[in-house]
Amino acid sequence: MTTEQVGTEEEWARAVKALDGATEICLACHVRPDGDALGSMLAVTHALRVRSRPPGSAPVSIVASFGDRPFEVPRILRFLPGAELLSPPDAYPERPQVMVTFDAASPDRLGLLEARAAAADELIVLDHHASNTGFGTVNLIDDRAAATAVLAFELVSRLGVELTRDIALGLYTGLVTDTGSFKYSNTSARVHELAAQLLQTGIEPGAVAHELWDRSPFGFLGLLSATLGRARLEPDAAAGHGLVWTTVTRGDRAAHGLPYEAAESVIDVVRRTDEADVAVVLKEDDDGCWQVSARSKGQADVGRACVALGGGGHRLAAGFTARGPAADVMTALRRQLAIVSAPAGGR
Repeated sequence: MTTEQVGTEEEWARAVKALDGATEICLACHVRPDGDALGSMLAVTHALRVRSRPPGSAPVSIVASFGDRPFEVPRILRFLPGAELLSPPDAYPERPQVMVTFDAASPDRLGLLEARAAAADELIVLDHHASNTGFGTVNLIDDRAAATAVLAFELVSRLGVELTRDIALGLYTGLVTDTGSFKYSNTSARVHELAAQLLQTGIEPGAVAHELWDRSPFGFLGLLSATLGRARLEPDAAAGHGLVWTTVTRGDRAAHGLPYEAAESVIDVVRRTDEADVAVVLKEDDDGCWQVSARSKGQADVGRACVALGGGGHRLAAGFTARGPAADVMTALRRQLAIVSAPAGGR
């Protein structure tokens, strides 16, 4: 998805018209939701519930979900207001009148709700991934946006809904998640301006940071020890810019009684390695698939590498799903990293 495919004024107007005229609105974010996906969806869910409608308007049914089984909100996101408004995917309408997706770059990222998206009368896609396939009837996509929360904020504004604390908390969570608490290169002046506007509703930023980054069960320390103990540094990989990688297996998690989501933050530790531009973590899910997370400090376009392997994401943060031995997965990824990395002499 290029910047030429960013949602136009015509598309924004069509989206708002569809939502204004709908009696059934179904919202969905990607599977294994992160703070941007779930926070953005819940923010818009709150906005749709509180927006004013003309007298005599038909009541609106609002359904929000994500396509995971088992259907569970990740532990670190249970502080978000509105979890009680979520419905399991089995309760999702077979053919939604209007469906809105959040932070999903392709329909397969909707999991059990992929078929519902294909059957929707109107499908509005909100996303900021450069790899987005433009699978909606209305595509509100901006690969320059720091987070899908930026687009969700725009939608809330265009719906004429005033920011409440609950709406702002979802949007702020999405913003801090995808900017790494404002330390990634996608943090612009506009991001800080938006954050300031959201904080004016009374959000406590320290409390959000605590929930997202500053707590974990004791077993996570054992998981981290095992994972870091098998980390490998390959200085010549990624065209000489270096690669560090490791795995988190189902056995690692089982040994400490941890769910899959506990593995998500391992990449944030591994990527600190000075000697490697690229960091990769292979996380084995409950079905035995590797969920691969890749990060770059700037020399490698991991988004291109992951797209080539069936995934997607951004230039500096991306991922894909794979089966088979971890060694084979890494062989395929090394090959792609060599293609998408700048020559070492070009530093």
